[in-house]
Amino acid sequence: MTERNQGADRTPEEPPLEPGTTGRYIITFDPEVTDEALGVLRARFRVVIDEETDLGGRARPRGRADHGRPRGGGPPGHPRGKPDRRERPDQTFRGAEREVGAAPPLASQRATIHHRGLGIVIAGGLSPENVEQLRAATATVDNPLQAIVPERIYYALQEGSTGEEWGGAQQRPFEAEPLAEGPTAEHLVASGARISPGGVGVFAPFEVYMFTWGLGVTKAAASRLSGRGMKVAVLDTGLDLGHPDFAGRNIVSRSFVTNERGEELPVQDSHGHGTHCIGTACGPRAPFRAPGRSPSYGCASNCDIFVGKVLSNQGAGTTAGVIAGIQWAIANGCQVVSMSLGRKIQPDESGFNPAYEQVARLALQRGTLIIAGAGNESVRPGVIHPVSEPANSPSILAVGALDEALLPAPFSNGGFFLPHGAVNIMGPGVKVHSSVPLPQLYGEKHGTSMATPHVAGIAALWAEANRMFRGVALGRQLLYSSRRLPLHPRDVGAGLVQAP
Repeated sequence: MTERNQGADRTPEEPPLEPGTTGRYIITFDPEVTDEALGVLRARFRVVIDEETDLGGRARPRGRADHGRPRGGGPPGHPRGKPDRRERPDQTFRGAEREVGAAPPLASQRATIHHRGLGIVIAGGLSPENVEQLRAATATVDNPLQAIVPERIYYALQEGSTGEEWGGAQQRPFEAEPLAEGPTAEHLVASGARISPGGVGVFAPFEVYMFTWGLGVTKAAASRLSGRGMKVAVLDTGLDLGHPDFAGRNIVSRSFVTNERGEELPVQDSHGHGTHCIGTACGPRAPFRAPGRSPSYGCASNCDIFVGKVLSNQGAGTTAGVIAGIQWAIANGCQVVSMSLGRKIQPDESGFNPAYEQVARLALQRGTLIIAGAGNESVRPGVIHPVSEPANSPSILAVGALDEALLPAPFSNGGFFLPHGAVNIMGPGVKVHSSVPLPQLYGEKHGTSMATPHVAGIAALWAEANRMFRGVALGRQLLYSSRRLPLHPRDVGAGLVQAP
């Protein structure tokens, strides 16, 4: 999907938007000096907060001024004028804890939102002069404001077509040694897995074992763990809430996307990307199924599923929605956040978004690990693109995609701009079988989007295995227990993710 400006929402006198942006700006500051930073924004730059959300899940409207701009206008790519008739109301299935909610972003693209506790303000209605003044202010030592960057548009990371030591001390914050080793070949034999002459991790076709190739090669098929009691948030296009494979599961859902009338879109997935990703991370993993049935395809088959709709039914979303979804997941105590979304980074764009790094660091402190797809812009072997945003943030685990030969998929991005922007770990990302919305039920997709939920689901298994595996410790354990691959670390990071 190509990036498009939302031109219909701009008045003629406004400057044109930079491609791939919304017109709003993200301002970051240390959460410890929130009052001082907000005072500077109000007094010097006349920034008025329209709404606040916090990590306790409370949302406080502060006067929803739209400053003359038409209401509505979700992320570019969402059709205007006609609602999606296929959508169904949100649902929360049995057994799930009562969620702690975080309000979705305001519909107006001029609205200003303060994410209290994160040190992030997403400001609308700024003039070019305001932006330049704010940029100058962030460069001064005695100013509490740290950075200002444009709010970006993100897309589902689905691919349509079929020498040096990794990282080391450069890759923060996951460089330290883990607390435990990964599973052994003896454990796999004891659990009934088949070890081929090629070594641990070589899998048999799922026609024999009734599991997808991804579950086989990551050892998730042989794991005695199922993610029970763990909370996994998948921030994507939602979930087909009527899919029979998720009947009876503990599911909590929230939408952070609005339609053309400024109304919150239902979590129901009319795109398919989110349902596929949730299936891989959290779908069923019964050891045997009836002949002719779909193979088991889920890693953490008993975890609590937190469905955050941050992308529209056309697969597009904004920084505001993604950060609100992360905040919601942290507030609800999710151990793992999976994000198969991103935007293309240009080769000369060597920085990373300070807002994502700030929220990711806070998430780690609270025991939440954020995992994101590295992106699909490469055309290997000739062209290798840098890791996408937000996966290029140092405190977010970036996932690349492998094919069935355990080689980097042709589309999988590579690690540049160290110490950030590295590919940290790999997951199966080609011909991945998982759930899709009714009436089809199942389908194959390709992309780092498909590799990411493998890592997220297996992260939930490690979190279940040991209460110490939270936040940074969980990230380290994933990397340390991974299967090393004889390939350049720029392409494969620590190697192929392995389940306990």
